[in-house]
Amino acid sequence: MTGWPGDELDVIGNAEEVGISSRRRDGSLRPYVTIWAVRVGDDLYIRSAYGPDNPWFVRARASGSGRIRAAGLERDVEFAEADADVHGSIDAAYHAKYDRHGPKIVGTVVGPQVVDTTLRLELARAA
Repeated sequence: MTGWPGDELDVIGNAEEVGISSRRRDGSLRPYVTIWAVRVGDDLYIRSAYGPDNPWFVRARASGSGRIRAAGLERDVEFAEADADVHGSIDAAYHAKYDRHGPKIVGTVVGPQVVDTTLRLELARAA
């Protein structure tokens, strides 16, 4: 796996919303779902706002790969587990970026209840 280029980290990390799509078994992409994403250091993270049974999250975890799009940029990604020690920083990034939307909505993507619904986006390896 290669790291994200800095300009792409900036584009995705600064986008208000991103589209996320997982791959079907035949390799085709499912329809995009609009979600929030945050940047922590040189990594990008997404969380399921409505728990581990949210359909997009179930599909992303099962497939392990997909695509992200933000502000005209599209990249193939792999969905990986987040390291245990980064969740506090992810919470802080969500607060910094989205607190203006209010505690009720931001509360769906921060705290211990969303640790298990956190995915790190890795730039997919070139085929």
